[in-house]
Amino acid sequence: MLRLRLPATSRAVFRASQRPLAQQRQLPVQLQTRLSSSHAEETYDEFTNRYVSFFSGVQDIFELQRGLNNAFAYDLVPSPKIIEAALRAARRVNDFSTCVRIFEGIEEKVENSSQYNDYLEELKGVRQELGIATREELWGKGAEMTGH
Repeated sequence: MLRLRLPATSRAVFRASQRPLAQQRQLPVQLQTRLSSSHAEETYDEFTNRYVSFFSGVQDIFELQRGLNNAFAYDLVPSPKIIEAALRAARRVNDFSTCVRIFEGIEEKVENSSQYNDYLEELKGVRQELGIATREELWGKGAEMTGH
């Protein structure tokens, strides 16, 4: 007969999974409550301040991209303050390509090209200061990036 040599924690987990459901432990009430989504609604200003402070503290590319994924996941276009903080964070961690992709994300989130142009105009000073170009400026109008 073949025997597996498992660490003590693995053996405990294996034994627990073999118990009937009636004998398995339930989550503590405190943990069950914490996992529920009963928090208050966040205002747009609170959302903006939360992400501006987040991007101010970003120290690596992983944090930057995680914050961008979270900020763009909401059903709204991040404010120019958030975008400026994200652009500064991207330049701080020396990630130029993410700067360009931030503008691509804005272009996808806005309802029309007029709103996208408003963002470009609002962030023009920051773009010049940090040396950031958009995809259109780098490759021309209508340029499509193709994956390999």
